[in-house]
Amino acid sequence: MDMSVLHTAMPGIMFLFLFAILLGGYPVAFTLGGVGFIFGVLSFGFDFFQLIPLRFWGQMENFTLIAVPLFIYMGLMLEKSGIAEELLETMALLFGKVRGGLAISVIVVGALLAASTGIVGATVVTMGLLSLPTMLHRGYSPETATGVIAASGTLGQIIPPSIVLVLLGTIINVPIGDLFLGAIIPGSLLVFLYMVWILILAIIKPESVPAMPAHELANFKGKVAVMRVVKAIIPPVVLMLSVLGSIFAGIASPTEAAAVGALGATILTIFYGKFSFATLNYVMQGTTFLTCMVFIILFGATAFGLVFRGMDGDVFLRNLITTLPFGRDGILILTMFIIFTAGFFLDFIEITFIHVPVLAPIMLSYGVDPLWLAILIAVNLQTSFLTPPFGFSLFYLKGVAPPNVTTGHIYKGIIPYVVLQLIAILTVAIFPQLVTYLPNIVFK
Repeated sequence: MDMSVLHTAMPGIMFLFLFAILLGGYPVAFTLGGVGFIFGVLSFGFDFFQLIPLRFWGQMENFTLIAVPLFIYMGLMLEKSGIAEELLETMALLFGKVRGGLAISVIVVGALLAASTGIVGATVVTMGLLSLPTMLHRGYSPETATGVIAASGTLGQIIPPSIVLVLLGTIINVPIGDLFLGAIIPGSLLVFLYMVWILILAIIKPESVPAMPAHELANFKGKVAVMRVVKAIIPPVVLMLSVLGSIFAGIASPTEAAAVGALGATILTIFYGKFSFATLNYVMQGTTFLTCMVFIILFGATAFGLVFRGMDGDVFLRNLITTLPFGRDGILILTMFIIFTAGFFLDFIEITFIHVPVLAPIMLSYGVDPLWLAILIAVNLQTSFLTPPFGFSLFYLKGVAPPNVTTGHIYKGIIPYVVLQLIAILTVAIFPQLVTYLPNIVFK
């Protein structure tokens, strides 16, 4: 075989080799790094090992990435604080008179927890344990109950502070503060669409979303109701404002604000009387485990990306895609479709480190706004938690669901919310002002 042809084909062979191993069930972190090392040695010899330490050290010196373990700590600590239980019980009583009120309360709590924690797994498990039995007992269909819980739990992917926004910001080179501000309206749009769907269900299929019985709401009125709502909502809102407000006001960097959030979450846990050595041990172990997972994947992706670009794979892919007769908008649709399809098989972290570094530069070469592109990708990545067969929210929810709730119920339940997320992606794509409006006001 002509060596020049082999050299040209190497990036494609590398990608095929990667996906073949991934489909074989090998861990993503070690697969990325292993494939990168193998093809690095084949392409550049053992001199390749002199380049890798410098790249790894560059990632370790990235001050912004320190926000990742801090936000993880904040989310895990809030999981143990009892704040979710108080929110769910109070919001259920507040919206209980309305058909679909329980489902709306789950959406509201999902949004508040997203703005406080950003840990999807913790949110889905907590709401599944607390809300799912209650919703089923009140007459909600399994599909409706599981769908709204799984979808609301994923709001932490787009509503800041969000780990995926921090990672996207470092890859696409967008300020994290801009990303956090730019994500507020798209995140609010998703919450609005979810609520509209529940209200539509209340009209077309009222038996699937019944209201709570009047006798259960009898004592929730007047001053008692006001005080309970205030007690439930004020702590997470204060925490959210302390984290995001310090960033938007220019007082703290995202990393410093993450430290404020971690301290605030610890104080809230003490306030609710849930802090103990066992709790701290759980949070520290969980933070270490999740942080190691993220950074091992990051280092593997760094090795893979270095080799891929060293073989001119990015140039080959850019030339391949840009020669397609689609234009900028067509290439954007293709990019979004590739990321959406990858979500059926890969986790958002894996897509962020494998696909985004390759696809984002192609779109940026067309002159698109990197902030708008990053938020579009973030909304798209959120669907990876909901799309079977490997949607992680579906696994989390199935793990805590009663035996009578089947995987089929969960898969059917999330279909409307995947459609709603596609509508949100289309809306943000058509109206970039939804992303750029707030950053232009605050930072310009």
